[in-house]
Amino acid sequence: MPTLTVDGVGSFEVPAGKRLINAMTDEAGTDQLHACGGAARCTTCRVQFTAGEPTKMTKAEQDLIAARGLGAHPGVRLSCQIACDADMTVTVISRLAGSGRKDAGGRPADDIQPPPEWVA
Repeated sequence: MPTLTVDGVGSFEVPAGKRLINAMTDEAGTDQLHACGGAARCTTCRVQFTAGEPTKMTKAEQDLIAARGLGAHPGVRLSCQIACDADMTVTVISRLAGSGRKDAGGRPADDIQPPPEWVA
Protein backbone atom coordinates (compact mmCIF):
# COMPACT_ATOMS: atom_id res chain seq x y z
CA MET A 1 0.00 0.00 0.00
CA PRO A 2 1.33 3.45 -0.87
CA THR A 3 1.88 5.98 1.88
CA LEU A 4 0.28 9.40 1.51
CA THR A 5 1.90 12.09 3.64
CA VAL A 6 -0.04 15.34 3.99
CA ASP A 7 2.14 18.13 5.37
CA GLY A 8 0.94 19.20 8.80
CA VAL A 9 -1.55 16.31 9.01
CA GLY A 10 0.31 12.98 9.00
CA SER A 11 1.11 9.87 6.99
CA PHE A 12 -1.50 7.34 5.92
CA GLU A 13 -1.53 4.03 4.07
CA VAL A 14 -3.93 4.17 1.14
CA PRO A 15 -5.21 1.47 -1.21
CA ALA A 16 -3.13 1.31 -4.39
CA GLY A 17 -4.85 3.11 -7.25
CA LYS A 18 -7.18 5.17 -5.06
CA ARG A 19 -7.78 8.70 -6.31
CA LEU A 20 -5.66 11.17 -4.39
CA ILE A 21 -8.62 13.49 -3.73
CA ASN A 22 -10.55 10.64 -2.09
CA ALA A 23 -7.52 9.46 -0.08
CA MET A 24 -7.02 12.99 1.21
CA THR A 25 -10.60 13.00 2.46
CA ASP A 26 -11.05 9.36 3.54
CA GLU A 27 -7.67 8.37 4.97
CA ALA A 28 -6.12 11.76 5.82
CA GLY A 29 -9.35 13.47 6.91
CA THR A 30 -8.52 16.79 5.23
CA ASP A 31 -11.11 19.33 4.15
CA GLN A 32 -9.58 19.61 0.66
CA LEU A 33 -11.95 21.36 -1.76
CA HIS A 34 -13.25 19.63 -4.88
CA ALA A 35 -16.01 21.96 -6.04
CA CYS A 36 -16.59 20.31 -9.42
CA GLY A 37 -16.83 16.83 -7.88
CA GLY A 38 -13.46 15.71 -9.21
CA ALA A 39 -14.07 16.19 -12.93
CA ALA A 40 -11.02 18.39 -13.79
CA ARG A 41 -13.05 21.56 -14.32
CA CYS A 42 -12.28 23.89 -11.40
CA THR A 43 -8.76 23.49 -9.88
CA THR A 44 -10.05 23.71 -6.28
CA CYS A 45 -8.53 20.26 -5.62
CA ARG A 46 -5.01 21.43 -6.40
CA VAL A 47 -2.17 20.34 -4.15
CA GLN A 48 1.56 21.05 -4.00
CA PHE A 49 3.78 17.98 -4.23
CA THR A 50 6.85 18.09 -2.03
CA ALA A 51 7.88 14.49 -2.80
CA GLY A 52 6.73 11.64 -5.03
CA GLU A 53 5.05 13.70 -7.74
CA PRO A 54 3.71 11.31 -10.40
CA THR A 55 5.38 11.56 -13.79
CA LYS A 56 2.22 10.87 -15.78
CA MET A 57 -0.67 13.30 -16.17
CA THR A 58 -4.11 13.19 -17.75
CA LYS A 59 -4.80 15.39 -20.76
CA ALA A 60 -7.68 16.98 -18.81
CA GLU A 61 -5.26 17.98 -16.01
CA GLN A 62 -2.63 19.21 -18.45
CA ASP A 63 -5.17 21.35 -20.32
CA LEU A 64 -6.69 22.85 -17.16
CA ILE A 65 -3.30 23.62 -15.59
CA ALA A 66 -2.28 25.40 -18.79
CA ALA A 67 -5.58 27.31 -19.06
CA ARG A 68 -5.35 28.53 -15.46
CA GLY A 69 -1.65 29.43 -15.66
CA LEU A 70 -0.65 26.95 -12.96
CA GLY A 71 2.24 25.50 -14.96
CA ALA A 72 4.54 28.19 -13.57
CA HIS A 73 4.18 26.65 -10.12
CA PRO A 74 6.29 23.45 -9.95
CA GLY A 75 4.62 20.57 -8.18
CA VAL A 76 1.09 22.01 -8.35
CA ARG A 77 -1.25 19.29 -9.54
CA LEU A 78 -4.96 18.41 -9.46
CA SER A 79 -5.60 15.74 -6.84
CA CYS A 80 -8.71 14.57 -8.69
CA GLN A 81 -6.56 13.43 -11.63
CA ILE A 82 -4.00 11.38 -9.70
CA ALA A 83 -4.07 7.77 -8.54
CA CYS A 84 -2.08 6.82 -5.45
CA ASP A 85 0.32 4.35 -7.07
CA ALA A 86 3.43 5.22 -5.02
CA ASP A 87 4.44 7.06 -1.86
CA MET A 88 3.78 10.80 -2.13
CA THR A 89 3.89 13.92 0.02
CA VAL A 90 1.55 16.86 -0.60
CA THR A 91 0.55 20.17 0.89
CA VAL A 92 -3.15 21.05 0.89
CA ILE A 93 -3.67 24.34 -0.98
CA SER A 94 -7.46 24.77 -1.11
CA ARG A 95 -9.34 23.97 2.09
CA LEU A 96 -13.00 24.27 3.00
CA ALA A 97 -12.06 26.13 6.19
CA GLY A 98 -11.95 29.83 5.40
CA SER A 99 -13.25 29.39 1.86
CA GLY A 100 -16.77 30.65 2.53
CA ARG A 101 -18.20 27.62 0.74
CA LYS A 102 -20.98 25.57 2.33
CA ASP A 103 -19.20 22.26 1.63
CA ALA A 104 -16.08 20.86 -0.02
CA GLY A 105 -18.00 19.60 -3.06
CA GLY A 106 -19.76 16.43 -4.11
CA ARG A 107 -17.86 13.19 -3.50
CA PRO A 108 -15.71 12.38 -6.51
CA ALA A 109 -16.25 9.03 -8.24
CA ASP A 110 -13.85 6.22 -7.41
CA ASP A 111 -12.42 6.30 -10.95
CA ILE A 112 -10.65 9.30 -12.48
CA GLN A 113 -13.10 11.46 -14.40
CA PRO A 114 -13.25 12.23 -17.22
CA PRO A 115 -11.87 8.85 -18.30
CA PRO A 116 -8.11 9.46 -18.42
CA GLU A 117 -6.17 10.06 -21.60
CA TRP A 118 -2.55 9.91 -20.39
CA VAL A 119 0.13 12.25 -21.67
CA ALA A 120 3.90 12.25 -20.98
